[in-house]
Amino acid sequence: MEILTLALIAASVLGFGLVSAKAQKTIFTPPIVFVGVGWLLAEHGFGILDLNIEEHAIHTLAELTLVLVLFTDASRINLSQLRREHALPVRLLTIGLPLTIGLGALAAVWLFPHFTLWEAALLAAVLAPTDAALGQAVVSSPKVPVQIRQALNVESGLNDGIALPVVLLFLSACSAAVEGGGGASYWLRFAALQVTLGPLVGILVGWLGGRLVEKATVTGWMNQSFQNLASLGLAVLAFGGAELVGGNGFIAAFVAGLTLGNVTRHNCECLYEFAEAEGQLMTLLVFLVFGAAMVPEALAHAGWQTFLYAVLSLTVIRMLPVFLSLLGLKLRPATIGFLAWFGPRGIASILFGLLVVSESILGGGEEIFSVVLVTVLLSVLLHGITSYPGAVWYSKHTEKFSPEDAMELQPVPEMRVRIRHEG
Repeated sequence: MEILTLALIAASVLGFGLVSAKAQKTIFTPPIVFVGVGWLLAEHGFGILDLNIEEHAIHTLAELTLVLVLFTDASRINLSQLRREHALPVRLLTIGLPLTIGLGALAAVWLFPHFTLWEAALLAAVLAPTDAALGQAVVSSPKVPVQIRQALNVESGLNDGIALPVVLLFLSACSAAVEGGGGASYWLRFAALQVTLGPLVGILVGWLGGRLVEKATVTGWMNQSFQNLASLGLAVLAFGGAELVGGNGFIAAFVAGLTLGNVTRHNCECLYEFAEAEGQLMTLLVFLVFGAAMVPEALAHAGWQTFLYAVLSLTVIRMLPVFLSLLGLKLRPATIGFLAWFGPRGIASILFGLLVVSESILGGGEEIFSVVLVTVLLSVLLHGITSYPGAVWYSKHTEKFSPEDAMELQPVPEMRVRIRHEG
């Protein structure tokens, strides 16, 4: 049965790969397909795949995926260029993201009055990051103005790493409240071990490791096979090194990628391409597990409050902060609406949710996880279905204007991003 399961998963990856270029112009995005495959292979379908979210292998897959996604997304961001020439993602990250967490926490307090304030804030933080892959047609279409597609892509690449310390902070506050602790010494220790040591290890690994890879490549000491493996090695080394000294490995992986991308600008392209392929495969496997083991469990225990919060999370909780964060930039209403709608919730929220549910001491952990999963499921479907038609509509809408009278059409340099456009 295990061999059959592996064969079917491999066949699913190969089968979708064979039609992936054509699928870009349909509603069948990779997340939709693999969530569906997981659903069909599980016990409510053909009964071939029997997975439980408590299994150690699932949590290991989730952790490795999160490490690689955080590392590779961050490694593609040019911080100096971002500050100088990319006002949209900077506004979305520095204003929109905190407002999203705050508004999400207020909605959670209203809909789930039995949640503590920390639990409401935790739910909001877990659902704050966006996932560009769920609306791939939007961020990969060259017809969508580069400033808009890159704003969504850069926002997605950075907001998971920015939200992660907030998630860990709220998670620790929830645990401390349950245990009756949480004095000044606790918070100082948390800040030192989780938020300080992790970044320090990440900077060290990203800078030193990147320099070593660059030097070995230039001098011919390192062959292409190991150049390809370097990104995976650096990401895992940052994670493991931080955990060994008492820091947070996920924060370390994110900071290591950010450091690598901004200190060693001349690393071979194959380092990024291999990481992209590995990250894509692991992400698809997470979505398959999501459809097979997580969605049925979440739907079985979801009440009307769960679905209402999920809808609010994808609309008001996302859209109002985006509108407020972009005030004064003279963007057209259609552009603001486009940016506000395409804030999908995906892989980061699933993986952050698994961190929450693994904290068994939390009374509301299971319910928080259920809300997260229902929100991601709706996002997979709604953003996947609307991404290609939305990109076509918006590109036609912007054809009416010229760069002289439309801020969204102003040229900006493109950065290396996870979802690249096709010619």
